[in-house]
Amino acid sequence: MDGTRKQQVSLRGASAKEITRDVLLEKVNRERELRNHAKRAAAAALLIQRVWRRFKVTKMVALQLQQEWEKLVNNYTAARTAIWISNNLLRPFLFFITRFSTWLQIAQSKKIHSMKICFTILLESMNSSDSKQNFCFLAIGTPEERRIWIYQARRLTSLGFSILSEFSECISGAQNLNIVTSLAMRLLVIFTDPKGWKGIVDDNRQDADLAAKDLIQFIGSNKSGSYVSIARYISALDNYSCQTKSIIPADELFFITASAITLAVHPFYLMNIDVIGPDMLDDNHAAKQYIVYLLTIPSLLQHLPSVLQPALRHKSILFPCFKTLLILKEKVLMEMSELVQSDNLVAFREIPPVGWALTNIICLATGNGNGSVNARSLNQGLDYALYVHVVITLAESLLAHLDNIGWMRKKRKTVQTDAGTSTDPVGTVMYDGEATYESLIMSYMDQFRPVTQPSHLTNLLASINRDGTNKVETPQSNCLPCLKKLDLFDVALFYSNLLRVFSTLSPIRGSLPVLNMLSFTPGFILQLWEVLEVSLFSGDKHISVYHTSGNAKHKTFEKMQKQISKDGGKSQAASDVTDPVGSYSEPSRENEDSLELWDVEPMRHGPQGIPKDVFSVLHLFCATYSHLLSVLDDIEFYEKQVPFRLEQQRRIASMLNTLVYNGLSHGSGSHNKPLMDCAIRCLHLMYERDCRHSFCPPDLWLAPARKSRPPIAVAARTHEVLSANLRFDDSSAALSAGSVIIITPHVFPFEERVEMFRELIKMDKASRKMAGEISEPGSRAIEIVVCRGHIVEDGFRQLNSLGSRLKSSIHVSFVSECGLPEAGLDYGGLSKEFLTDLSKAAFAPEYGLFSQTSTSDRLLIPTASARYLDNGLQMIEFLGRIVGKALYEGILLDYSFSHVFVQKLLGRYSFLDELSTLDPEIYRNLLYVKNYEGDVKELCLDFTVTEESFGKRHVIELKSGGKDISVTNENKLQYIHAMADYKLNIQILPFSNAFYRGLTDLISPSWLKLFNASEFNQLLSGGNYDIDIDDLKNNTRYTGGYNERSKTIKIFWEVACDVPLWTTFGGQDVDRLPSASTCYNTLKLPTYKRPGTLRTKLLYAITSNAGFELS
Repeated sequence: MDGTRKQQVSLRGASAKEITRDVLLEKVNRERELRNHAKRAAAAALLIQRVWRRFKVTKMVALQLQQEWEKLVNNYTAARTAIWISNNLLRPFLFFITRFSTWLQIAQSKKIHSMKICFTILLESMNSSDSKQNFCFLAIGTPEERRIWIYQARRLTSLGFSILSEFSECISGAQNLNIVTSLAMRLLVIFTDPKGWKGIVDDNRQDADLAAKDLIQFIGSNKSGSYVSIARYISALDNYSCQTKSIIPADELFFITASAITLAVHPFYLMNIDVIGPDMLDDNHAAKQYIVYLLTIPSLLQHLPSVLQPALRHKSILFPCFKTLLILKEKVLMEMSELVQSDNLVAFREIPPVGWALTNIICLATGNGNGSVNARSLNQGLDYALYVHVVITLAESLLAHLDNIGWMRKKRKTVQTDAGTSTDPVGTVMYDGEATYESLIMSYMDQFRPVTQPSHLTNLLASINRDGTNKVETPQSNCLPCLKKLDLFDVALFYSNLLRVFSTLSPIRGSLPVLNMLSFTPGFILQLWEVLEVSLFSGDKHISVYHTSGNAKHKTFEKMQKQISKDGGKSQAASDVTDPVGSYSEPSRENEDSLELWDVEPMRHGPQGIPKDVFSVLHLFCATYSHLLSVLDDIEFYEKQVPFRLEQQRRIASMLNTLVYNGLSHGSGSHNKPLMDCAIRCLHLMYERDCRHSFCPPDLWLAPARKSRPPIAVAARTHEVLSANLRFDDSSAALSAGSVIIITPHVFPFEERVEMFRELIKMDKASRKMAGEISEPGSRAIEIVVCRGHIVEDGFRQLNSLGSRLKSSIHVSFVSECGLPEAGLDYGGLSKEFLTDLSKAAFAPEYGLFSQTSTSDRLLIPTASARYLDNGLQMIEFLGRIVGKALYEGILLDYSFSHVFVQKLLGRYSFLDELSTLDPEIYRNLLYVKNYEGDVKELCLDFTVTEESFGKRHVIELKSGGKDISVTNENKLQYIHAMADYKLNIQILPFSNAFYRGLTDLISPSWLKLFNASEFNQLLSGGNYDIDIDDLKNNTRYTGGYNERSKTIKIFWEVACDVPLWTTFGGQDVDRLPSASTCYNTLKLPTYKRPGTLRTKLLYAITSNAGFELS
């Protein structure tokens, strides 16, 4: 109703609002709920009262029964028969001793005393040969006696394991409980071993075995709580301190431990390991309980005496565990994950139970315990295929767990900014939590030591070639694919997963030991490449979905190899000459077919679609070879051609180049990140080596992007956006489609990248203009006055503090050497002259900041003694800004820096092979040490390097205590790489950091990374190219009465072309010198009549280094 209702009048005469139907129903429902709640509360109260009354009565009866039991036991003098023990001793005992759930009461001395009396009587009974007195004879008696015996034996078994669990919780102050625990363990061992039952004859042996078997099966089930209690006990053994030793004798504790291990492995002896199948396994299976509770104990073998460890390593234990884990994988892994919530172990909060199961299985399978490594590496009789697949399964589960919780902790990277006084890392403060975490991770990683041993890998590889030795004949119902013969794909997946685990838990050093082993195991990396070569270049079935012309491409590759010059493999070490352009002889014809050739077809989809087995081989190959490339010298790579021939190196480079480009272009998920990271690292190492000394044709690097390169302007804008995202730690942009230009800029031709660089600067200038930093031309220009005789000092004093403001225009006024201002206006030419003259003076070796390398190209490198000069590092930082200014304005400087120095500016690490470009003599000496066939001790070397500056000698240790460590055959590789690292990275670091700070004030670091070291020098200096006189002549305009037919112009071009002329004829000449307006690229040339005069005057004006006064 829209209108206002009339007021309702009740019969009582009072007005009231009408109650709607919904309100009434709600009120009724609320009242009904209140009544139901009251009923439930009353029922709950009655239940609580009943439970409490039952508990109170039970407790009272139990206490009364205990008192009567104690009187009976103490006053009983007759012979204790088995029936009496069962009815009068055990029946009341099991009632009152198990009535209380809290072990705080059981631990009371009265309770312990009762258990001690009961267990002692039982053991005395079982030591009797009289069938009437031996309690165990009830197990072979009448059916009723057997039933009662089984029931009471099970109750005693559960009680024994409860005592063991309680003993583990108070092991440091156990006092009397250790005696009861020892008696309980002795009792359980005898129960489960009929051979120890005295008086049993052969006629009754089968019945006794059946009774013991039933009890052992009960122990193996989760109803007994056996494995939970044993796991708690073993985990608590670390608390066995010196104080505890005075309370608990070592031999008694050893007996308890040995009994616990015996009971843990007993259920396995009932299994037929050859017929274990899915239909025989359930949730109560002993192997499943053993895996979940015992194998997840952190550092299991370190808790146990060495004499007990072989029992856990035996194949009768490991084989059922391996098969059970693979068959019940989902259930086992689920229960392992639930242990994290149920257990309060600190180790579980850092490393999940599946991680400890992984290391425990590796240690058990390899005979590794207490930090020792078995020389045999793998146990005899071990099923290698099962072992490998179990480790793969657990490693994948561990990786999934770490990924789910985002456990990718960033490690502190200590960067030494000044190597002047020490090469030791800068100390860092570590808090207690961090220290505990670090020590735990180190302890955990140490458990993987067996897999880093060469013998471990060689055993697995040998088993691949062993016919039928690791194939287990089992019924087809098992349906376990891992029971097949082991192959290289399995081994590759094994180590691939472990590498991922190492990299996740310890990103900096975790994977080094295994990478060292993989890299230097003879022939292993060749086997990996053979698999990949067949798969990727020969139309292998693994990639047939993408590879439709593999054989044709393989033949084309072979044809391509024949065209490659044999001179492409000469070593740099053979001479001092470094060829930045490369010595590779390209094919005679460059066309689309050659680009197609180096674009590996199976990799055109990136990591997507690569089968899992090939994927793991590829990941392992990239990780291993990138590690090996960092230690290969040029002689090994180019001359000896190990481990691959140069034609194979080109195939590898083309494969990696295509994979990385397409992986970035198509986008790759997080599951592909490990492969992409390793592939990118390996690709960069190969590309940088090719940049120093070419072994690949240029088309190889350009091939993947030949059809899909974006326009330069688009690429520049994408590059800028992604660089900004990376600066703000946006990891989503790290491996996106647009990151091609950041990660693999070499797929763009150098000329396009130069245009891209200029486009980025153009964009920067536009953004500065929008921000108001640039308005009218010259309005915000920086005015400086510079004396030509002190150009470096004046420039440093006036410009060094500007920082990024140096991007603005500079207006320079010169003061001549006579102290007079030069008559010139700066429209760009003087500032260009200022930059070139300043760099010429500052980079001269005589100035003391930079020196030239001892190679034939005489490249620039900071002088080690520059740090001792006044403002030495500040001056180098200033020169970085000058170079940045030149690059920003497009001004060429006639200087090139050392490859190693530019690598630092590009944020890249230098390796041993690059030392030849810096100091060929030291490089040759280190290779001599590396290949020295005698005892290196004869060379009397230690881990130090000596530097001399200003007549003083400085001894620097390459490692802590290096002056006291002699170089031997065992550590010579460490010495070689420590020396190379010092020369290439540590020594140059403070100078490169200073130069980098100045350079990046004007040039973004991401812009620099568009180029390699040689290209950077070419960008800076324009390269080593002669001036094209014909091109200059064709693009010259003449004014002031001159034309191309003028006599003076003809003489000028003849002089410029250095053509021999009759220089003594031509008449009287003028005395004026030529001058130039560099702002407008204009040469003011007087009307000379003789070539000799023009040449002399022109050279004098060029070399005078004067301003305007000579004209």
